[in-house]
Amino acid sequence: AMAAYPASGEINRRVKDAGAAIAAVEERFAGQGGRRDDTDGLSLEFEQWRFNLRSSNTEPVLRLNVESRGDRALMEERTKEILGIVDAMD
Repeated sequence: AMAAYPASGEINRRVKDAGAAIAAVEERFAGQGGRRDDTDGLSLEFEQWRFNLRSSNTEPVLRLNVESRGDRALMEERTKEILGIVDAMD
């Protein structure tokens, strides 16, 4: 059976400046109509996909989770896009 919500699973990325990386990702998706939640890092929820990006309290690491509605290709594309922004920060 096809997964209803294909998910990236938690991806950890070591970063120098977690805040700057989160801000860059936020800027990329700002104005696209996502529902935003700052309870635990940055969460943006769109019609077909959503993500959460948060920093670890104990190490210079960002944790990313991406999920889509039944669309693995979209999930993988967005995961790559967000990691590309994060990886370009260092």
